[in-house]
Amino acid sequence: MFRFTATFLVFLFISVQVRAQSNINVKFFGLSLHPNGDVNAPLMPYNPDKKGYLVLNLGGTLGYEHFLKKDKFSIKAIQAIYADCAALLGGFSHVGVRWVIFKKGIHSLNGGFGPTLVYRRNWYQLKDYDDSGFFNGAPDDLWQYKFIPYAGELEYNLALNNRYDLSTTFIPGYPSLMSLSVGIRYWLPHKNKTPATQNAAPAVRL
Repeated sequence: MFRFTATFLVFLFISVQVRAQSNINVKFFGLSLHPNGDVNAPLMPYNPDKKGYLVLNLGGTLGYEHFLKKDKFSIKAIQAIYADCAALLGGFSHVGVRWVIFKKGIHSLNGGFGPTLVYRRNWYQLKDYDDSGFFNGAPDDLWQYKFIPYAGELEYNLALNNRYDLSTTFIPGYPSLMSLSVGIRYWLPHKNKTPATQNAAPAVRL
């Protein structure tokens, strides 16, 4: 788990050094949906229907996206930290490819997928926990985790101006978990330098 997280952080550090068409996005959880309900619904304090179909979470994600081809293809990295459905510490680390499904005016829709490592504090510490088998981890471990090689994302963006977008993400993890988050996407400024401009002497104002 920690090796994957370290790889994620290295990727993010290298990526932010390149300011082509790139953005940083910050989003807030959130809402989790379990289409089939959840056997551990009684352990979820923010569960209005008491069956686990809909659970409120508190947390957020920080992402960096770098376009390999303008308005077409990109690489995206996301790190999330949140209170999970049982109000324990959880998170995920993700790196994946994205493409622009459509873009018209101020509206755009992106989609993509990639490997994701999901982790949370061990629910075995909770009384009456029923292990569904989805997460790995022994009862005496500190963390439970699950590596998902194909996790996907759909992202709708509404441009507010040339720097900021209102951004909504839907993770269609059917049948286990679907989630919704909302936030801001900020486009990084970039400078196009040429050898001529780099080596030119400062202009003299007369």
